[in-house]
Amino acid sequence: MNPPIAKKAPKDVTVHEDPRIDDYFWLRERHDPDVVAYLRAENDYADEFLEPLTGLRKVLYDEMVARLKETDQSVPFRRDDYLYYSRTEKDRQYDIFCRKRAIDAALAEPEEVVLDENILAEGRPYFSVGAREVSPDHRYLAYTVDTTGSESFELYVLDLATRAIVDGPISGLSYDVEWGNDSETLFYTILDEQMRPHAVRRHRLGKPLDGDIELFREPDPAFFVGLEVTRSREYLFIVAESNTTTETRFAKLDDAVMEAGPSTFQTVKKRQTEVEYHVAHSGQSFFILTNEDAFNFRIFEAPARRPSRTQWREIVPHRPNVKIDSIDAFERYLVIKERENGLKRIRVMDLLTRESREVAMDEPVYTTWLEYNPDFHSTQLRFSYSSLTTPRSVFDYDMEEGSKKLLKRYEVLGGYDPENYASERLYASAVDGTKVPISLVYRRDTPRDGSAPLVLYGYGAYGVSVEPHFVANRVSLLDRGVIFAIAHIRGGGELGRAWYEKGKRFYKRNTFTDFIASAEHLVAKGYTRAGNIVCYGGSAGGMLMGTVLNMRPDLWRAAVAVVPFVDVLNTMLDTSLPLTVIEFEEWGNPAEKKAYEYIRSYSPYDNIAHQDYPSLLVLSGFNDRRVQYWEPAKWVA
Repeated sequence: MNPPIAKKAPKDVTVHEDPRIDDYFWLRERHDPDVVAYLRAENDYADEFLEPLTGLRKVLYDEMVARLKETDQSVPFRRDDYLYYSRTEKDRQYDIFCRKRAIDAALAEPEEVVLDENILAEGRPYFSVGAREVSPDHRYLAYTVDTTGSESFELYVLDLATRAIVDGPISGLSYDVEWGNDSETLFYTILDEQMRPHAVRRHRLGKPLDGDIELFREPDPAFFVGLEVTRSREYLFIVAESNTTTETRFAKLDDAVMEAGPSTFQTVKKRQTEVEYHVAHSGQSFFILTNEDAFNFRIFEAPARRPSRTQWREIVPHRPNVKIDSIDAFERYLVIKERENGLKRIRVMDLLTRESREVAMDEPVYTTWLEYNPDFHSTQLRFSYSSLTTPRSVFDYDMEEGSKKLLKRYEVLGGYDPENYASERLYASAVDGTKVPISLVYRRDTPRDGSAPLVLYGYGAYGVSVEPHFVANRVSLLDRGVIFAIAHIRGGGELGRAWYEKGKRFYKRNTFTDFIASAEHLVAKGYTRAGNIVCYGGSAGGMLMGTVLNMRPDLWRAAVAVVPFVDVLNTMLDTSLPLTVIEFEEWGNPAEKKAYEYIRSYSPYDNIAHQDYPSLLVLSGFNDRRVQYWEPAKWVA
């Protein structure tokens, strides 16, 4: 087989007197017929290369589908007199969003289909629903759809009684859509030319779009804009945030519905570089989670009507070993999601007594997350739990009694028995002596004498924590004697804010050397051997793949790079691209020579060497707005 060879069209991209020639810069021209022809040739080559595996691929696909309970239903959540839920049907790809009127929980009326995404997706090569918001009076559904994969959405409003579209499309939206309490007003965020959510608008149902009022516009290209209505439905928040800085404006939701404009909003705290904060509301108070003078965050309480900084009162202090991830407020309880030793936990504070207790979990390595909890007055907290061996399990936690009840454990068909598998937490020593956690899972009968193949996954950016959760498709690997491991490397948030800070900007190389140290530790402990590891990552984790391939190609049998951010230097020098400016806080601004030289030292595209590389599977999306298709295309070329 002859792989496609991209033509070379040298372009001088010299910066800071560092001579660089980019032979494949031309691949950025998405409308050039030669670009499209080259990408199609790469797809054809991949199909041809993988053709001998057609039989195995079908076996694996059939196995994976056989484990799925294709006809299934989520645990219903209650909003007023309705129970809402999603269900799936065999051989249909998308969700069916439904409800039942149920004044009495024991006596529900027949099902009403709110939105069948399968019908909307018919005939479309790509389809995704972004927002799906039922109006407070339960009469309308506001939903957004993306049919290109660009994450630019169109908004529609459906009358649930008549099944008629009564408004829309409104185009160019980001993810956030919120209803006013009048069920006639919508708030939404829109994208600018760089695909950045940058403004908030208010729309009256059925009124012309040119009458929509702009409530806020963010001029700084480093900031994204988001919307949130508090669980109490008393306040509307407009949040402007970069990767490291936050500014929140607030107004009474009912005031924001009225004809008043931007002046209706007050600011909780004006933006201050490197200070993040997040706000929740209950009663007369705002609860504010912030990293101001608190690396791992602390919690304050402030009067909601005038939450000036002088009025903040600390209620949960900073703890050096515990990172507070987020807070959620109910009428009587404050739910605190925190992390210690790389593991998430949920703590519930009684707002009357100010006492708190931790929700008990069942395994030493696990993850947990909150489900949708719309009822502000509820004393029940719904959350999900999973581990590398335990499928997703949905619980209700009684915040008054401190007890939990299992509502549903998602079924894995085909005889899956968690007792046949084992999970562990190991610690590798990084080059500077730092202990790097590794989560791994394998069948109990897999030999640990170095002979087993191993898949090592990593991400390590933006403070994102990679959680050790169950994936049914992974069982096909485990049952064939493959070990699956996650390297919780610096740049992520698993061990607190410092873990993130020591893997960004001028500490970014820690991310790569931590991943290599994790692979070497797994080899040293007999889980696998060098040259028998598949490394796997996507987006910023794809940059990780590109860099560790350059640094230590001998460790890997193969690499899977999904939409990899590999042309780092060129992208960060081009401020016309979506996301570039906001990314300066993560990688540095190469317009500054020091940052340029540091990025230049690891950027995968700029450090390809004449050496034996392992096999690569590289995936990209032509309309991906986060990592442009040409980055992996140029890298492969």
